[in-house]
Amino acid sequence: MNVVALIVSFVLFLGGLALFGFADQVTGWEGVTFFAGIIAIALAFAIPVHVISKLD
Repeated sequence: MNVVALIVSFVLFLGGLALFGFADQVTGWEGVTFFAGIIAIALAFAIPVHVISKLD
């Protein structure tokens, strides 16, 4: 289960970074796209800190 959580966290982190870079190319949705990147990276850090510690 820890490996699955690690993979999900890594994908969320990379997806958040991609959303940061993609935000300036989305006309009219720059703020929403950037905020989605912030949320994705926050979730990528929250999963190992909160979820994995309770699974062990």
